Amino acid sequence: MKSVGYALRRELPGVPYNAAVERVSGALKAEGFGVLTKIDIRSTLKEKLDIDYKPYVILGACNPELAHQALAADDSIGLVLPCNIVVAETENGSEVAIARPESMLSIADSPDVLPVAEEAESRLRRVLENL
Repeated sequence: MKSVGYALRRELPGVPYNAAVERVSGALKAEGFGVLTKIDIRSTLKEKLDIDYKPYVILGACNPELAHQALAADDSIGLVLPCNIVVAETENGSEVAIARPESMLSIADSPDVLPVAEEAESRLRRVLENL
């Protein structure tokens, strides 16, 4: 696992794209997250711009308990929810990148949001570890 400023990343060599999406969804569920949105970038770029792009999806994941805590601390925090996870095809398999909640929620001017961000990031790190 690599941490790059705002993202946590993990390569999955030999894991096909569709299998990686399924693994990520299962690992999220195990940590209490559900997938609220699924944006298929490949399909969107083809449909809107007639551009061929690699298989690439953005999953909007939410842990209801953590979302509720964050919203209770700052009801504008919904602007940076849900947690975004990217699954993309690579030459050797797949890659998963997760937007770091601590980075994303650091823009909030509320100290009560920090523990929620830390808990979300801890759970999402486990998601990557369990792939």
